[in-house]
Amino acid sequence: MIEEFKKKLECPADELAFYTKEPMNRHSSFRIGGPADLLVMPKTERAVCCAVKAAKQAGLPLTVLGNGSNVLVRDEGIRGVVLCIGTEYGAVHVEGTAMQAQTGALLSVLANEALKNSLTGLEFAGGIPGSLGGALFMDAGAYGGQMADVVVSSRYYDAETDTIGTLTGKQHAFGYRTSAYKDHPQWVALSADMQLKIGDPAEIKAKMDDFSQRRRDKQPLNYPSAGSTFKRPEGYFAGKLIQDAGLMGYTVGGAQVSEKHAGFVINRGGATCADVLALIDHVREEVRRQFGVELEPEVRLL
Repeated sequence: MIEEFKKKLECPADELAFYTKEPMNRHSSFRIGGPADLLVMPKTERAVCCAVKAAKQAGLPLTVLGNGSNVLVRDEGIRGVVLCIGTEYGAVHVEGTAMQAQTGALLSVLANEALKNSLTGLEFAGGIPGSLGGALFMDAGAYGGQMADVVVSSRYYDAETDTIGTLTGKQHAFGYRTSAYKDHPQWVALSADMQLKIGDPAEIKAKMDDFSQRRRDKQPLNYPSAGSTFKRPEGYFAGKLIQDAGLMGYTVGGAQVSEKHAGFVINRGGATCADVLALIDHVREEVRRQFGVELEPEVRLL
């Protein structure tokens, strides 16, 4: 089937890279996950579209991945094709107060480009370890800012119709950790246009530095994780509920509820996907039992 996929590719070989039986723990911030049958890393928009089309024509399941910062990959790995849209497909262009970027661009790069051009609006993104594609998918945000505040349009490849489409404004249907991309898995985001504002570079940098310091102070950045493990339940904070349930430091195998921030499940070393899932289940059960609140995982299981 993989050979069939390669035959269907209508793309120059130098526009993408192939890796067979690629360990997914190399492509996940959790450092967890078994092998992918085939991992493809595109360098051009054409390569992204061709890879999606070839997987469909070959009848292979397709998993689209960005920087791997909000995912948990099963120990058995991922069957079919993993399209890993990384920094080689991450060009950024700034003109005036407008910024355009390919979806492999890291959010930290976007924030720093904005700073370099004295543009405000992306300070919140400086410490988020994801890429633009994942940020569009889940309307990534932090410290009161989110992608919905700056994205004015985005382009995508539609695998069903073999066409490129555009979303503008409210068509993105941005919401708390969701978007139109989440509702249309056949769409693969290609690029986005963002509108920023002129700002004072000293103030922009001070804001970014403040956010970075807050992250260092409160988050367990010295251990692999997928960021916040649970979505914020309405009227509550997940981390506070977990802490109040007496679960800080609770461990299953190599997975642990962080002793620094209870909203994070971390990989203390050698954690498996099964460890993390068992820990998540226990946390959800205890919080439900003690407080009657249902925690919903934010991390995506692949």
